[in-house]
Amino acid sequence: MENESGKKSTLQEQVEDHESTIQQKYGTFGGVFVPTLLTILGVILFLRQGWVIGNAGLLGGWLNITLAFAIVTFTALSMSCITTNIRIKAGGAYSIISQSLGLEVGGSVGVPLYLAQTFAITMYIFGFREGWLYIFPDHYAILVDISVFTILFIVAFLSAKLAFRIQYIILVVIVGALVSVGATVFTGAMEHSIQWWGDFPGDPEGNFEGISFWVVFAVFFPAATGIMAGANMSGELKNPKRSIPLGTLSAIAVSYVIYIASGYWMARVAPVDELVSNYNVMIDYALWAPAVLGGLLGATFSSALASIVGAPRILQALGDHKIFPGGEIFSKLAANGEPRNAILMTGGLVLATLLLRDLNTIAPLITMFFLITYMMINLVVFIEQRMDMISFRPTFAIPRFVPFLGTVGCLFTMFIINSTFGLISLGFVIITYLYLTNRKLEVPYGDMRSGLFVSLAEWAAKRVSLLPENNERAWKANLLVPVRSTRELRGSFSLIRNLVYPKGSVKLVGMNGSNASSTFRDSLMDFAMAFSRENVYSRWSVIDSGDFKQAVLTSLQTLQGTFFRPNILFLRLPGHKRYDEELYSIINEARLNNMGIQLYVEDPIAQLGRSSSINVWIREQSPEWDLSMELGNMDLALLTAYKLKVNWNAQMRVITVVEEDHEEEAYRYLDNLLDAARLPGAEPHVEVGTFDKAIQKAPQADLDLLGLPENPDLDELRSYVELTQSACVFVADSGNENILA
Repeated sequence: MENESGKKSTLQEQVEDHESTIQQKYGTFGGVFVPTLLTILGVILFLRQGWVIGNAGLLGGWLNITLAFAIVTFTALSMSCITTNIRIKAGGAYSIISQSLGLEVGGSVGVPLYLAQTFAITMYIFGFREGWLYIFPDHYAILVDISVFTILFIVAFLSAKLAFRIQYIILVVIVGALVSVGATVFTGAMEHSIQWWGDFPGDPEGNFEGISFWVVFAVFFPAATGIMAGANMSGELKNPKRSIPLGTLSAIAVSYVIYIASGYWMARVAPVDELVSNYNVMIDYALWAPAVLGGLLGATFSSALASIVGAPRILQALGDHKIFPGGEIFSKLAANGEPRNAILMTGGLVLATLLLRDLNTIAPLITMFFLITYMMINLVVFIEQRMDMISFRPTFAIPRFVPFLGTVGCLFTMFIINSTFGLISLGFVIITYLYLTNRKLEVPYGDMRSGLFVSLAEWAAKRVSLLPENNERAWKANLLVPVRSTRELRGSFSLIRNLVYPKGSVKLVGMNGSNASSTFRDSLMDFAMAFSRENVYSRWSVIDSGDFKQAVLTSLQTLQGTFFRPNILFLRLPGHKRYDEELYSIINEARLNNMGIQLYVEDPIAQLGRSSSINVWIREQSPEWDLSMELGNMDLALLTAYKLKVNWNAQMRVITVVEEDHEEEAYRYLDNLLDAARLPGAEPHVEVGTFDKAIQKAPQADLDLLGLPENPDLDELRSYVELTQSACVFVADSGNENILA
């Protein structure tokens, strides 16, 4: 493969060549480091850092800062790990989660993340306004908000490149503010002794009634968020696998040093009572106050700018995957690669929230949505690490405790900040997930869900192998259905479905000669898919063999070693005698392999009728009439009848035939049996006389279940269809069923 200059492109260049019309690609410094740094160095640094130190003391303040940054650092490490293992596309965190846990999970987190990012723009504008009114108190607040929004919107609409250039200017302004603060070291302003641990007096709004360490932490923590500012530009980075880890972690490290140093500076320049009561300590004690005011305005403006550039990218990715109806309109890009439809939508939402004038009531919810996103990123890596899949080969490897602590830390912080909003935000995510699950989204790429389920199944299989083999309480019907002709299968489809629904399974094994036609294979696959649409787990295979009996015997023996092994052989007894010898051999082999047997004989006229009534015939128990856990060849018949009763909503009768003078004991036995088997809806019925006469006199049903004799006479079994005037299923236990369990 050659490029325009004639030079062969490397494999890495091909991998990093994103499918996009975007012409401008950004590097690590401008695309990730600067926006992330400027978002973290926000209003809390300039207006609330002193209050944190005043309440908690220097050591307590440092502990607050370290704890908050530890959580976001774990998240950034997890994000760095996963971005070096996937080909991350547009949408940042949404892309990461979607490619790992699927579109439904990604969308359930991506939608609230987009809303949080959008509402954060409004919060940053309000923060800018507070700083502006400190300088110009006579200006109208609404005009300041609208003016700032207009500038932000125009910049974002024109080009992200212009936004990044403006951020370079803001970076210089903030550096100037920090220099103005640090320069006081040489003026003798740092004259106060340090209070290492504070008394937590509270704030002036609460009349200094006292607060806890965790309340201070909750106030400070939003300062550490904003680590997604660079990742949100994932679709427009030259090398996201390199830029996101390097740029994000570098920005976090620089920010942490700045917060630690500024905390020490504040503890030395002002007394504790002023730190907790005066939010403008940094402005008042700086060498040149206008520089700090410029830094405050620049920090809030840059945070808003990063969000108004990043949020539409998330919406564009959501629209690209049709997460919500009509969302594809937001996936369209302008000629210069800007998602302008998404920008217009985001601008409209910001303008609407600006007119509300106060978002303080939902401000904690914004933080919750960010924390849920961080938690999911940590969880993705934690799951990937635990699965030990060969496809998980990140070039930025991290220890296993990192994503675990990141997940726990995010969840802990959610409920420390506001448990009510934490539950509301989790509820919103769950409701969104359920909605997206019902939308049947088309997944454009693979994710790790299948691997996750396989890993869980492997773990479960290994655990089950250590348990006793026969667990009667966990029994469910897993049918092996040999198929000679799909035409025969069509007639028994409904019965098979209702024999296993909802937790059983069906294994279709087709046998159609040594050269099974593609039509037969396609038809068998269609039946398997039809079972799946009926919410029945189904698999199919074809054995190329001209010997039907040998193919069935091979299947019986081979499948015994599988985890989800069949426990019932479902056979159809045809009206003719051509295959009787084969059936004898197959039935005997099934008994030797400890498989239950269901031999279905269809009524050629009535078929299954209305599927509204079932008769179960059990042998009489004279002379003892004692009920024990060993019922003989009754368990599978009763279990089969019960499943059909539930799935058909049918009437169920349990019938036995006795000689005269045993009718009372028989009814007592049947009543005890139905009570012990927990079959209160079933009706006991006793016939007096011989079986041949009783079967003709008994109440008619749509299906009769009878025991399969040890050496059955197949002609006699066929005759029962005429005697009962219904379809019949002859059942033999495997010994692993128990209706009393």
